[in-house]
Amino acid sequence: MTERRTARTVHKEAAQWAARADRGDLTSAETQALDAWLAADPRHRGAYARAAAIWSTLDRAKALAAPVHLKVARSRRGWGLAAGAAALAAVAAAALVSVQVFPRSSAAYETVVGEVKHVALADGSSADINTNSALSISMTPRARAVALERGEAWFKVAKNPSRPFIVSAGDIRVRAVGTAFAVRRMSGGAEVHITEGVVEIWSTAAPGVRTRAPAGGRLYVPASGEGPRSLAGRGGVDEGLAWRQGRLALEGMSVAEAAVEFNRYNKRRIVVADPALGRKGLVGWFRTNQPEHFAEVVGQTFGAPVTTDATTIRLGAPPHER
Repeated sequence: MTERRTARTVHKEAAQWAARADRGDLTSAETQALDAWLAADPRHRGAYARAAAIWSTLDRAKALAAPVHLKVARSRRGWGLAAGAAALAAVAAAALVSVQVFPRSSAAYETVVGEVKHVALADGSSADINTNSALSISMTPRARAVALERGEAWFKVAKNPSRPFIVSAGDIRVRAVGTAFAVRRMSGGAEVHITEGVVEIWSTAAPGVRTRAPAGGRLYVPASGEGPRSLAGRGGVDEGLAWRQGRLALEGMSVAEAAVEFNRYNKRRIVVADPALGRKGLVGWFRTNQPEHFAEVVGQTFGAPVTTDATTIRLGAPPHER
């Protein structure tokens, strides 16, 4: 080629070839011509693949409803095919814009113990992924699906009513269009914290029972389908999402429950040796990576012994050692 053509021309030609191939009756000469066209420009193969993908997903009924007359006399075959391809190319071009704006994509993310990761998603949304978590994402022109395999993540969802954003955490589903919320997967369900907008929550055990939860909600959703329960006693959404700033808010927790939270972020484990100490209530904000400071506060507050080694922080003494 002596002159490089515009992308619009390439896409139009690709759509015309895809329309011809879609009919399934290319002659030997036409097949050779298509092969020659594909080899003529490095852009042709990619453009043709995108155009062919459009034909595989377009609603054929709508396409055929257009006033395009593909059934023509044999003597007018070339004219009919060209006119049909041109009209169908217009439909394909519009669909191609949609595919380019909302492309199919997939991704997977994982964090190790103590790591919090911020990622930008292909649709303009973003996610903050908490410690020891894993999730996979699938984006299509019609939907955005996130599978939270373990752990917790906060999502800032780009608004797009035609492409719902749905997070799956085991049997729990959380659906949003444009909002911000966090989901933490747990053995018997999930916790959901809504920071902006409204989300719809349900369990696959009772798909017809759905709850709309507004911003400020902090809920536990059981997998059984019984409906969400408020976690207001554990503080507000800010407390529940303090991990995004590397902190833990222990409002409404017992010492034993707080130890479980610290153990999510640290390889050095906290062990509560005294069950009575474990039931004590505690309020405070701590750094997720400072379990030693937490242990010191517990020891001073409740007069409990604290012993440490390379892998363990032990709070309190077992009953038989007291």
